[in-house]
Amino acid sequence: MENRQKQKGILEAILFTMGEAVSLVRLAEVMEMNPGDLKELLQEMKEEYQDISRGLSLIELDGSWQIGTKIETYDYVRKLVSQPKKHNLTDVMLETLSIIAYKQPVTKQEIEAIRGVKCDFAVNKLVEYKLVKELGRKDTIGRPIVFGTTEDFLRCFGVSSVEELPNIDEVMKQNFMEEALEEVSATIPVTI
Repeated sequence: MENRQKQKGILEAILFTMGEAVSLVRLAEVMEMNPGDLKELLQEMKEEYQDISRGLSLIELDGSWQIGTKIETYDYVRKLVSQPKKHNLTDVMLETLSIIAYKQPVTKQEIEAIRGVKCDFAVNKLVEYKLVKELGRKDTIGRPIVFGTTEDFLRCFGVSSVEELPNIDEVMKQNFMEEALEEVSATIPVTI
């Protein structure tokens, strides 16, 4: 048991020092452990951090692990440090972000085909806010940039991976399509 506690202490030190998510594979290399055994150990630690007396939490982000503060402690931490800048996401940015989240990897042209309008500003802002990143280039004519979500996106929306995002059923798709058509028709001038 002492060895297990020591391993937890080492993992805690690594994750605290890094300040960002570290992949399970990388942690397993450093700890010289089997990834399956390491994940079991991390799950134990995660449960221990859920104790009400703890101010930190251990979170999994798409196969990577990170130590962060519990939401309940935010107001106290904020009193000590400068308040982090909050980004306001407009409806257009949220629409664009949801398309990227569900269709990734996706190009600007593909986003525009779905939305029916240009998306340069929204995509650029989402990249600036570190919710979206460039994943590379598509192997087609012009080699357009493809975009996908980031760990910050997962953190902000409280999910471990994009697979945890809610499924969109056919009724919801139809409602979204109708709203988009109404939006497009409202922007096209009607002449008599």
